[in-house]
Amino acid sequence: MLISTSRKPSQKTRKFCKNFAHATDSTSVNRGKMNMRELLLKALDEDEVNLAIVNEIKGNPSRITFYSNKGEELLIVLISASISNERLNIAPSKLKVVSDVQELNSLSDILGFELVDSAEDNYIHISEDDDLIARINFINKFGDKTDFQINVKKILDNND
Repeated sequence: MLISTSRKPSQKTRKFCKNFAHATDSTSVNRGKMNMRELLLKALDEDEVNLAIVNEIKGNPSRITFYSNKGEELLIVLISASISNERLNIAPSKLKVVSDVQELNSLSDILGFELVDSAEDNYIHISEDDDLIARINFINKFGDKTDFQINVKKILDNND
């Protein structure tokens, strides 16, 4: 997956994109003046299947829109995030997705990882949360939860 920012991103949003790309073995690019078509072409050049664009509000990552490499909108989530400055120690080639939130099961297809019922280490855990729709944690190859976390506040469909 190619991960990019909205135009003129804050340092926090760029760091989020780098964390997200590292955790999912994706490619992260700063958007600059690239339009949507150029981003889709860049994704094809990088042999990436999908594209994620991270938008921000007041300098913080606030929304991720996932697109296919044909430009079709796949999923939009409103988020907040905890960003890590430490190495995540995730082996993306062995990464799996464990999801307790049915509406976000499609993330396994979008990210290109197998959806499983449980895992010991090296997985993305999408869990239910009282205050949020879901909390996405990244569990490293040692079985420890990393500091990098995505809080899903709302899932938008194409009609919102």
